[in-house]
Amino acid sequence: MKKLILASAVCLFLFTALTSMIAQKKAAITHPTDNKIVSTVSSTDSSADVNLWIDSLYASMHLSDAGLNRDVFLNAFKGYQYFVAENALNKPGLLTICDFSQPSSNKRLYVLDLNAGKILFNTYVAHGRNSGNDYATSFSNSDESHKTCLGFMITAETYNGDNGYSMRLDGQENGFNNNVRSRAIVMHGSAYVNRDRALNGTMMGRSWGCPAVPAAEVHSIVDCIKGGSCFFNYYPDKIYTKASAILNSNFVWPVAHSLQTATAKIKDTMSAFTGSVRNLTN
Repeated sequence: MKKLILASAVCLFLFTALTSMIAQKKAAITHPTDNKIVSTVSSTDSSADVNLWIDSLYASMHLSDAGLNRDVFLNAFKGYQYFVAENALNKPGLLTICDFSQPSSNKRLYVLDLNAGKILFNTYVAHGRNSGNDYATSFSNSDESHKTCLGFMITAETYNGDNGYSMRLDGQENGFNNNVRSRAIVMHGSAYVNRDRALNGTMMGRSWGCPAVPAAEVHSIVDCIKGGSCFFNYYPDKIYTKASAILNSNFVWPVAHSLQTATAKIKDTMSAFTGSVRNLTN
C-alpha cells in the first residue's frame, strides 16, 4: 500500500511538472521577445520549432487576411529577432513592414504589436518617384536618387519640417540603407497618399524616397513606432536577399532555445520517473 501511495505521489508530481513545461513552451510561442540569446547556430526557417512559431503568429494576427504574405513576414521577423538578440531595440515588441512587392493602391504598410499579437495599423505608403509607378521595382541607397531603399532600419527621433510632423530613420545595412539619415529619408504625412486614390484606381503619389503615409494617420503611426523600433522595407530583390548581413546572420531563435531547454527538462524528468518506478518495484 505504501508503495502504491508513493507511486501515485510521484505520478502527480510528474504530471504537474510536465504541465508546467508544456505551458512554458506555449508561452515561448506567444511572447517572442522574452529571450535574448546569441549563438553561431543558424537561424534558418527550416527549423520545425521556428516554423511553428512563425505560423502561429502569422495565423493569430490574421496577416493573410490583411494581404501580407507569410514569406514577407518571415523575412521581417528574422530581422526583428536579430535586433532583439542583439538588444538593439529601445522599443521591442513592435515591427513595421513596408511591403513594396504590393502596388501602391494596396494597404501595404503594417505596424504589428508582436507581444499582443495584433495589427496596430494597416494603411497606404508611398515609394520614391524613381523607384517605379504603381509598383516599386528599383531601389537605391544613393543621394539624389529619389528612390526607396531596402532593408532593416530602426526608428529614431521626430521633428517638424517642410512636410510637417516627421520621423527620422537609422539604416542598419551598409550598402542598402545606411545613408537614409544623410538623405533625409523620413516617415511623414502626405496629401498624395490616401484612400480616395485607391478607391478610384489611381496610384499613390510618389515621394523622393520617403515612406510617406496618409496625412490623417501620420501622428498616430509615428507616435507609436518612434524611438527605437524595427522598421523593414521589403521587396523580393535577389541581390539584397543574398547580400543582407541581417537576413543571413546566424543566431538562435529565442523560441528554439526555449523549446530545447523545455525538452531537456522533460527528458530529465522522465528519466527520474523511470528510476523512481524501478526502485518501487524492486
